Amino acid sequence: MSDKTNTDVNIDLMEREIVSGQEIHGTIKIYYASRFDSIVINSQIENSSDIFNYTSMNGKKINHKYARLSIFKEDLNDKNKVEFTAVTAHKPRNGQTNAKFRVAVIQEHKEVASALAFVKITS
Repeated sequence: MSDKTNTDVNIDLMEREIVSGQEIHGTIKIYYASRFDSIVINSQIENSSDIFNYTSMNGKKINHKYARLSIFKEDLNDKNKVEFTAVTAHKPRNGQTNAKFRVAVIQEHKEVASALAFVKITS
């Protein structure tokens, strides 16, 4: 589920609900017309210090064990779309936990556009 209010960048998650250990698949579309240096994908699990690990980006396997993934514009190869896969080992204490993914477009260390998407983690 995504926040459709931003027209410069969008993030969509294929799954609206996952269980611990299940992959989540996301797509980012960049419509920002001006210059930018990078995009940053950040994940946060509510009331937890647990994180999502990023396991693939644009069809290539990666092993990024941090909540934040930065992608330089030159690494996008002139594409306006990023597909990613992430996974978490988070175990909800009360049956479910909310999590969010946030994408930001960065120009000269300043955020110029952003979007949110949400997922529920169940036990």
